[in-house]
Amino acid sequence: MGVMAEPIALDSTSLAHDRDFTALVQAEQKRIFLLCQRMLQDREEADSATQDVFLKAFKALQGMRTELDEPAKWLTRIAVNTCLDRLRSRRWQFWKRRPAPDDESLILTMAVSHEPDAEDRMFAREIYRRLYQALDRLSDRQRAVFSLKHFEDRSLEEIGNILGLDTGTVKAHMSRAVAKLRVELEDVYLAGARRAKQ
Repeated sequence: MGVMAEPIALDSTSLAHDRDFTALVQAEQKRIFLLCQRMLQDREEADSATQDVFLKAFKALQGMRTELDEPAKWLTRIAVNTCLDRLRSRRWQFWKRRPAPDDESLILTMAVSHEPDAEDRMFAREIYRRLYQALDRLSDRQRAVFSLKHFEDRSLEEIGNILGLDTGTVKAHMSRAVAKLRVELEDVYLAGARRAKQ
């Protein structure tokens, strides 16, 4: 697939529905990886978290006697909880820091883009960089709610089910996240509006 470093290894004798699980992995692996990457903002850690998600799912399915009604939603819940656990433990890993802003800009400048115009590519990289910086300033729950809503296109009710929160709490987290992002990204929005008029 090319999304994760190594494919999930499955033991066909340990799960009666191994073909169904293999199909689930193939169908959901990329989406789960992208969700983990957005939440953790680190490709290698997202890769590792994705492996953990499917390992947890595999082990949980071994003990289940009934089929899942909504396996994608169930996997999303496992992924979000796995990422939240990693984010909580990351606070104590002070040696894992993002690159310095100058290094990060250089890395993003070297990133491959399919935009035709060099100026557009530069602006897109700036938006991407600023968005992920702004997402990093949100609380873990706010980032999870925002990512599930805007990157996964989940309803507020679905997000509540996935995170184990009532809809009102989800709305409150979403409102706070959007308010923070508006403040953080106001200059980017204004610059985009100016570019659109040109």
